[in-house]
Amino acid sequence: MKVGVLTGGGDCPGLNPVIRAVVRTSIQEGYQTLGIQNGWKGLVENTALPLDLSSVSGIIHRGGTILGTSRTNIFKDKTLLEKVKSNWKVMGLDALIAIGGEDTLGAASKLYKEGFKVVGCPKTIDNDLSGTDFTFGFDTAVNIAMEAIDRIHSTAESHSRIMVVEVMGRHAGWIALHSGIAGGADLVLIPEVPIKMQEVTDVIKKRHARGKNFSIIVVAEGAKFDGSEVTLESKLDDFGHVRLGGIGELLAKKIEEKTGFETRVTVLGHIQRGGSATAFDRMLGTRFGAEAVQLVKRGEFGNMVALRGNEIVACPLDVAVGTLKTVDPKFYGMAKAFFG
Repeated sequence: MKVGVLTGGGDCPGLNPVIRAVVRTSIQEGYQTLGIQNGWKGLVENTALPLDLSSVSGIIHRGGTILGTSRTNIFKDKTLLEKVKSNWKVMGLDALIAIGGEDTLGAASKLYKEGFKVVGCPKTIDNDLSGTDFTFGFDTAVNIAMEAIDRIHSTAESHSRIMVVEVMGRHAGWIALHSGIAGGADLVLIPEVPIKMQEVTDVIKKRHARGKNFSIIVVAEGAKFDGSEVTLESKLDDFGHVRLGGIGELLAKKIEEKTGFETRVTVLGHIQRGGSATAFDRMLGTRFGAEAVQLVKRGEFGNMVALRGNEIVACPLDVAVGTLKTVDPKFYGMAKAFFG
C-alpha cells in the first residue's frame, strides 16, 4: 500500500513529528510513504518524494515542515480538482493523510466525498477545530506568547506604560486567553467578545487608582471593534480569508487617547508558530501521526484523529470542520476574575 502525506495551511510546531510518526508507523505496517510537497499544490502539480527512515531522521526537533506547505484550494477551480484526481492515479496512491486546519481538512472532507480514501490530522495553533480537545501547535504557541508577556512585564513596570500584546487567533481566542492568564495579563480581549473601550479603560484606571502604574493587555488578532475585524488589506486568499492585522495598534492608540497613559504595542506574529515544538506538541503530533496510519489500516476513511481526554480517537471530518471551536462564555467569565 502507498500512503501519501501532505501538510497544508500555515506552518505549525509539531508538523515534523507527525510526518516522522506517519513514516515510521507505515514502515512498521509494510506500507510505502509518499510525501506530497507544498500541501494540496503538490497534488495539483504532481510534486512528491518517497519518504523513508533517512528522510525523517533527526526532524522531530525541527520547526516547520520538511514537505513544505501552501494555502492552495483545490475546490476553487474545477480544473484543479481534475488535476488532483489525475495525479492521485499517477502517483499510485492508495490513501492520503492530510495534516492541516479548517481549510486543509475541509478540502480533505470534500475529496473523501468524491470517493477518495482520505484521513485527517488536526493542525492549528488556534486550537479552533471541533472534535478534538487540543490540536498540536497550540501548546507551543501559548508558551511562546506567555514568555513574551513575562518579558514585557518588566519594561511595562519600569516605564510606567500600558503594553498591548497582539497574539494570533482569527476566530477563536484560545491563545490569547491561555497565554494571558498564564502570563498574568491584566486584560484579555478575544474575537468571541466585542471590545468595549469603556471596560478597557475602566480596568486601566482602577489599576492606577490602587497604585499600579502599568498594565498588560493581551488581544487576539481577530478581536472586533464595532463588530468588525481589523485588516491589513481587503484582498482574500484562496479560502476567502482576509489578512488580519492592526488591532494592537488601533487599541493602543485608543487607550492613549482616552486615558492619557503612554501605551506601546508588541505584535508577536509568526514568532508564535515558528521554531521547535514543546514536548507536549511533539508527543501529541507523534500520537496523531501513528494513529492516522492505523485509521488507514482499518479503512476508517473520512475521519480525523482527535484527542479526547487522554485517548486518541476517530472523529468525522465533517464534525471537525463543521463548526469552529470557540471560547466558551463560562470559561471567559471565569477569566474575568483575573482581570484588573
